[in-house]
Amino acid sequence: MKIPEIIIVETVHQPGSLAKVLQVIAEAGLALEQLVALRRDQGRTLWEITLEMDEEADRSLYERIGKIPTARFVGKSDRVFNRHRGGKIRIVSTVPINTREVLRDVYTPGVARVCLAIQKNPQAAYEYTALGNTVAVVTNGTAVLGLGNIGALAGLPVMEGKAALFADLVGINAVPILIEETVPSRVVELVYGIASSFGAIQLEDFAAPECFEIEEQLRAKLQKPVLHDDQHGTAVVTLAALLNAAQRSGVDLRASIVGQIGLGAAGSGIVRLLQAYGVRHVLGTDLNAGALARLAASGGEPVSLETLMQRADIVIACTGVRGLIRPEWVRSGQVILALSNPDPEIEPLVARAQGAAFAADGKGINNVLAFPGLFKGALEARVRCFSDSMLMAAAHAIAGLARGDELVPSPLDRELHEKVTAAVRAAAESMPRS
Repeated sequence: MKIPEIIIVETVHQPGSLAKVLQVIAEAGLALEQLVALRRDQGRTLWEITLEMDEEADRSLYERIGKIPTARFVGKSDRVFNRHRGGKIRIVSTVPINTREVLRDVYTPGVARVCLAIQKNPQAAYEYTALGNTVAVVTNGTAVLGLGNIGALAGLPVMEGKAALFADLVGINAVPILIEETVPSRVVELVYGIASSFGAIQLEDFAAPECFEIEEQLRAKLQKPVLHDDQHGTAVVTLAALLNAAQRSGVDLRASIVGQIGLGAAGSGIVRLLQAYGVRHVLGTDLNAGALARLAASGGEPVSLETLMQRADIVIACTGVRGLIRPEWVRSGQVILALSNPDPEIEPLVARAQGAAFAADGKGINNVLAFPGLFKGALEARVRCFSDSMLMAAAHAIAGLARGDELVPSPLDRELHEKVTAAVRAAAESMPRS
């Protein structure tokens, strides 16, 4: 697994000194992710260099850099850890509590009036509390990123990251909830027991097949939006990318043969949404017989990996297996989305070099493009559940903001999240109310 390795190197401020350091890095077969000049004084420059390195990579690189006459290896940076230190989220008051009057109004005795008003009319909670803008981000840590079953506590940095993105991108309060339970019925019971604290529930990093049962049961029991982001957020962004790929290739997405490699949470969610969109022919492959049975039951066709690569016009991979797709399997004109993070099934550059019309990985086709606006739109519309029309509206909004040769826009584009929110809200408001 490739993870960021951040090193600090000092070079003499003269032509070629940095180039020699970069040459050593290139000779080690490492990809340069980022290069930043931290400071320059007294004829020397301090560089922060971010590399993609496997855990087993040869660290003698540092010694070789140190042997360059015009360079010095200073050490490793703690940048990533420093940005997590103390956590990435906090709760702040929306009301300055600076007088006794304010204190008595927001707490006792004044708060009692608001409590009684909500007791009389529970819908008043959406007006007088943060309920309508608060999401629970729930995990049991059984399928975290590309790390697998590392447990709920080890998955907390991911949940905090989700909460930070909610807050920064769309102004939603999100609270990480860690559950030390893997039995679906018990997970459902625990989430149901705390659900009244939140306007919506985001399920995150639950392993398949348990995740399907957990989401289904919670949707049936709760009268508020529930979304397993690994399934549906990923599916929305994948559909958005395919809408653009199909349009630019001049092909009909619905008539294309789509091959899904890996039928876990993300893969199954993608298949389900593409079929709902109208894709008529879906191939799928997985090592799990139960996953193949679910695909067949939904109208998909189970095939071998090699057969899928031979027949599919569009190939989507969500396996977590680095390098699974051999370059020689790629056919000219195929669309290849290798979505596993942090290491794709095939590097996009390699796929394009083999003739792929479009190729992308999970760094670009990422559910951060979808989930903030999905939840913001659902909460603003006060719907009881997510619908396929809401998911498709989000996909079309994302696709419409891609520029140039991008399949999807940047997740840092604030207009993106506003457009997704508006599209989801409009789709939700057009749904019949029961």
